Amino acid sequence: MEPAATIDSISAVTLATHDMGRALRFYLALGFPLRYGGEGASFSSLSAGNACLNLTTEGSERNWSWWGRVIFYVSDVDALHRCALRGGLLPDTEPRDATWGERYFHITDPDGHELSFAQPLASQRPG
Repeated sequence: MEPAATIDSISAVTLATHDMGRALRFYLALGFPLRYGGEGASFSSLSAGNACLNLTTEGSERNWSWWGRVIFYVSDVDALHRCALRGGLLPDTEPRDATWGERYFHITDPDGHELSFAQPLASQRPG
């Protein structure tokens, strides 16, 4: 019998945008490093730790509704929240501690994609 395959990690998440320049400015202001593409490209890739956050352009005739939320673990939720504010972004929530053991905040990108940035609370960290 062949062993079952396991899911080891997420390689990339790809989000659609109507305006690559606007989307890239948003993600660069949050601190995502650009790996590939740029404001004039139809596809761009940004680093998200050991994975990628990809952006692909879709025509303005294509609309989407709420699809879910991407959650990124970060080293310091409060520092990233301050970075977003300094970059002129308006997070949906202030950083807060959740009952499930994480500190987090939400922000919506210019195309309506919901992002959450979280870190385990000190009492939940191993060691």
